Amino acid sequence: MREFAADVLVAEIGSTTTVVNAFADLASPHPVFLGQGMAPTSVPAGDVTIGLREATVDLENKLGGRLHWQRMLAVSSAAGGLRMTVHGLAYEMTARAAREAALGAGAIVRMVTAGELTIEHLARLEDIRPNIILLAGGVDHGETKTALQNAALLAKLPLDAPIIYAGNSACRDEVAHILRRAGKRVLTVENVYPRIDELNVLPARRAIQQVFEEHIVHAPGMEKIRSLVQGTIMPTPGAVMQAAELLYRHIGDLLVVDVGGATTDVHSVTMGSEELSRLAYSPEPLAKRTVEGDLGVYVNAEQVALLVTPDEAKQSMVDLGAVIASWGAFPKTPEEVRALELLTAKAVGTALERHAGCVKHLYGPGGKYVVAMGRDLTAVKWVIGTGGPLTRLAGAADLLRLALRPSAKQTMYPREFRVVIDRHYNLAVLGVLSQEYKGAAEVLMEQSLNIGGETGAVPNY
Repeated sequence: MREFAADVLVAEIGSTTTVVNAFADLASPHPVFLGQGMAPTSVPAGDVTIGLREATVDLENKLGGRLHWQRMLAVSSAAGGLRMTVHGLAYEMTARAAREAALGAGAIVRMVTAGELTIEHLARLEDIRPNIILLAGGVDHGETKTALQNAALLAKLPLDAPIIYAGNSACRDEVAHILRRAGKRVLTVENVYPRIDELNVLPARRAIQQVFEEHIVHAPGMEKIRSLVQGTIMPTPGAVMQAAELLYRHIGDLLVVDVGGATTDVHSVTMGSEELSRLAYSPEPLAKRTVEGDLGVYVNAEQVALLVTPDEAKQSMVDLGAVIASWGAFPKTPEEVRALELLTAKAVGTALERHAGCVKHLYGPGGKYVVAMGRDLTAVKWVIGTGGPLTRLAGAADLLRLALRPSAKQTMYPREFRVVIDRHYNLAVLGVLSQEYKGAAEVLMEQSLNIGGETGAVPNY
């Protein structure tokens, strides 16, 4: 039997599938992507290593021999993401900045409050039972009363979630003292909104990712993963964001659409156009992520199906109700493939509408004026499709182009862009790989996206 040697095996453990990717010669100018294996995720069985082993066997079958590797890294969304709550001073300032940090790190934001916490807020917090609480409030050396009051209220809650404080630096030590005295675990980082119109989300984002790694190994079925992994376990959305930021430095303004079984995530790295920046209503981060927890095409397929019109279903010749009733992790029949195409198109179109901003005409004392509200994507030159459906459906590139057609409703979509597909389905794993092998990750991303060559999906259904 043939033997294959990999420097690193990277596992991506998703809500629907577990994928393993093998890489060799990572220290050379010509790194090699050996191949990929895939299997259904085995979290429901109580042991994630079952799916991991099956995916590795699938890879060995494709290679035609035994595979050996020196190290294993991992990315995961199998724990369902971190349930997170965000609490700041003013929504359009610190609460919004904290929310951007949370979403960029892969957390699922379940609650956002601005101002002093109320009795109703505290009751809802107890119901949500977040995995992490992000507390912000005020620009540096500004108002401190709200942050201190909220810290005192959080200290009394019977919750063991760690609390990240990312607010006014003037009261950072006092906030930490209040919470630690109550037995809470506290991480303090730089202010997410240190000055008016300035976002500083990276320190909070890194702290959230740290908590994710600690949390993921305690999720159902994930207990054994730490013993197998030699290095970081990153949240999948955080790893995709890492890859997107690396690509931005290489190719410029970009948009990444990641369709999964449970969510559809949209990542953009852009400063927007100079024209619309003059009309901006509020600051946006360079790198932004939105997560749509109702737009997965497997776990949440029924929710996406509700958005499909009867005419759309008729044109696709699909009985969505019947197909979804027996929906599996991988489509097996032509009708199931058509159903996946329809659900993916709807998830993509809806997620992009929610991610992009628009130009609005408002009226004030001086009459009508124009503002650009939300995310400006007009400067985006590259649109990247990733995730199971967009990397395996034959018409994925056309699906993305169609979803980004200009419309009256969305005036801040990309204007001139090229669509590329993550053909090797490894953008997330290259994100985690880039932490140690940046040069190799850049080369492998360019190969997967086929930048400079013809693009398109690799049909596998």
